[in-house]
Amino acid sequence: MKCSWQSGNRIALLENGDNFYPAVFAAIDKAQNRVLLETFIWFDDAVGRQLHDVLLRAARRGVHIEVLLDGYGSPDLNDNFVGELTSAGVVFRYYDPRPPLFGLRTNVFRRMHRKIVVVDDQIAFVGGINYSAEHMSDYGPEAKQDYAVQIEGPVVQDILQFVLENLPGKVAGRRWWKRRHRAEENVQPGEAQALFVWRDNEEHRDDIERHYLKMLTNAKREVIIANAYFFPGYRLLHAMRNAARRGVRVKLIVQGEPDMPIVTVGARLLYHYLVKGGVQIYEYRRRPLHGKVALMDDHWVTVGSSNLDPLSLSLNLEANLIIHDRQFNHTLRENLSAIIDNDCVRVDESMVPKRTWWNLSKSVLAFHFLRHFPALVGWLPAHTPELAQVAPPIQPTLETQDRVEAGDTGVKP
Repeated sequence: MKCSWQSGNRIALLENGDNFYPAVFAAIDKAQNRVLLETFIWFDDAVGRQLHDVLLRAARRGVHIEVLLDGYGSPDLNDNFVGELTSAGVVFRYYDPRPPLFGLRTNVFRRMHRKIVVVDDQIAFVGGINYSAEHMSDYGPEAKQDYAVQIEGPVVQDILQFVLENLPGKVAGRRWWKRRHRAEENVQPGEAQALFVWRDNEEHRDDIERHYLKMLTNAKREVIIANAYFFPGYRLLHAMRNAARRGVRVKLIVQGEPDMPIVTVGARLLYHYLVKGGVQIYEYRRRPLHGKVALMDDHWVTVGSSNLDPLSLSLNLEANLIIHDRQFNHTLRENLSAIIDNDCVRVDESMVPKRTWWNLSKSVLAFHFLRHFPALVGWLPAHTPELAQVAPPIQPTLETQDRVEAGDTGVKP
């Protein structure tokens, strides 16, 4: 399928689980017909149980519900947790589940990383927020900073069609001779416009990255990118630096208090190249950053699940919304500007690793890796992930007087 720009949408920014979960749960509680939900992580904690309860209530009143979880991101939901839902009629699927090997998850690559909810074909949610207590601000120092979008209007039908086409059956690869390259759609930016884009391992391998590249090429005044796992391809790094060199204020917000230390190690290998080119880099120090958002000038915004790293850009299944809307752009700009002013440390030349032979060697290796990673991925062994549906638990057979042969034996049960 191919999605087009849709006008006339109602769009709201949701920050963290504090805003996201109440909106999603309220929409599901009002559902009358259908709920479709995809997510990378669903934990059995306070938030996960709230989602469990609201889906269970909806299923018991006759709402058709389909859930897709990633087999790597959500491996620990127990049988009782899932069985209650499937017994109530919820269609529950895992993307590429595999048993652990020596207690370790081995299915690291080609994950289903999307976060999408569609309720009654009328309202949708797209973003980067999973279902776990870590996304609540009261979780503590490890609470994640993240974003999602609630949207109503014509673009919901595109999201709905995409989810329906990708739920059943196997995820089959597409032969190279059947792939076709689509011309980039050009539209005049307006208000309340939205375009649903995704990344897969078939015809849409670089769609999200292409929108970032086009945005950086078209930027005239300012670009702000906030991305949790920043280690993008060479083309995107080059485009960021080129935009800064022609006078665009390019601001990059990355993790300063990472949930995984390797994230900061990787990003800092790129600091010298970007800072020397005029890109302003800010390390977010308040808590782990999990957001995947960006804005350009006064109208363009993207919010979604895609990081700017090799996994998201070359392997995982991702979904973003591209938005043209001045008010939405202003809302996100105010949010990110406050984060920069209050919770970030700007990276200056004193913080950039010194240009020793060792650091130069690491940077050269990193750049060559980024430049050639998309091609290298094509040589990795590629299995065909499956969607495995969880069957409802077998209900115990109730003994009745009709099944007891006491009358034949003369023995009273």
